[in-house]
Amino acid sequence: MNVKVLMSDVDGTLLTSQGRVSDLTREAIKNVREKGILFGLSTGRDVHSVRNSLKDWGIDGLVDAIVGTGGAEICDISMNVERSSLPLDGGAIREIIRHFEDMDVNFAIPSGGILYAPKDDEHIRMLSKADRIPYRVVDFDRFLEEPRPKVMIVCRPEGIDQVVERSKTFHSEEYRAAALKTASVLLEYMDPGVSKTYGIRQILQLHGLTMEELCTFGDADNDYDMTVNAGVGVVMANGSEKTKSAADYITDDNDHDGIGKFINQYILCER
Repeated sequence: MNVKVLMSDVDGTLLTSQGRVSDLTREAIKNVREKGILFGLSTGRDVHSVRNSLKDWGIDGLVDAIVGTGGAEICDISMNVERSSLPLDGGAIREIIRHFEDMDVNFAIPSGGILYAPKDDEHIRMLSKADRIPYRVVDFDRFLEEPRPKVMIVCRPEGIDQVVERSKTFHSEEYRAAALKTASVLLEYMDPGVSKTYGIRQILQLHGLTMEELCTFGDADNDYDMTVNAGVGVVMANGSEKTKSAADYITDDNDHDGIGKFINQYILCER
């Protein structure tokens, strides 16, 4: 494997169910970076909240780059580069909210390490607790006067299929937006040009690297595109069937050192 950079999803992939990186995986990341291989994160979480969480996760000082908000934000820590692109217009988000507002859902927009929501209910409290990110209820009419990276529709697990079906009937004459189920309780809308691959390519370009030199780790449907496009795409045993179908390798699940075991067996053994 001609791997020079590793990019990992966070939830359901790098983090265990207890919300930390396992000792074995942390040591593997440390060892692989000592061999000159970059390690980064590619996640739906916003960059600010990720940087604030690195110490809690046990990997502070071990992350070279972050692709956040599903690819709309990048932060290359090693090169001190941070930028965002392709936000959703506030008008587009208003149309999306109107399309789903009769359903038992809430809406969340991550920004600056906070989840912003138009109302306080069990859905936003659940998401805030699960992701360990604080939330704030604000006036969305004013909040959406500026473009935002994305909007998440939050629901109960038993309601996600109905939310996905409703998304198929969304249409806007004025705005472009693409929907993707990213968790058992989340459907996200972003600009159609945004993907994890889009953000990762920007990081690679900063280092003069190519997708062929990339190894990715993922689990959910929003990891499918980076799995397909990476030189080596690795998917967790707990991953979705769609993303598993694109994998070059299936590794153990996030609670059984899947990333650490793969690094030790396939990356470090060749160095």
